[in-house]
Amino acid sequence: MVGRPPMAEPNQAGFVPGRHAIEAYGRGGFRFAGMSHRGSILILPSGIHAWAVEDPRAIGSRELAPVLAEGDRIEFLLIGTGPTIVPLPDRLRLPFRERGISVDTMQTGAAARTYNVLLAEDRRVAAALIAVA
Repeated sequence: MVGRPPMAEPNQAGFVPGRHAIEAYGRGGFRFAGMSHRGSILILPSGIHAWAVEDPRAIGSRELAPVLAEGDRIEFLLIGTGPTIVPLPDRLRLPFRERGISVDTMQTGAAARTYNVLLAEDRRVAAALIAVA
């Protein structure tokens, strides 16, 4: 009998372990693992984390440090910059390039859909997604 996988439970730090597809986005948040999250998210190989970024211009080295910490398990990083595309400065791209990680910035919706495709292909993908209205 094939059943629906159990829903993941977040811990106190806003972390849901495991790899999960994005089921929906918009209205200021995301739906994944059978639950809803209000705000931005950082999707890493270890799981999905709450991400305190609301404006793409606020993305800096500190906000991307968790991605680099798991960089040996990541091939692609997708950055969803909200309703418009905001390029990531070269100084922030360089550490990823040095580790062989491709970085693409795009609208959050496109990033969420691309993440799901790469996840379904079992690719080593991470995503930093800014919530959209």
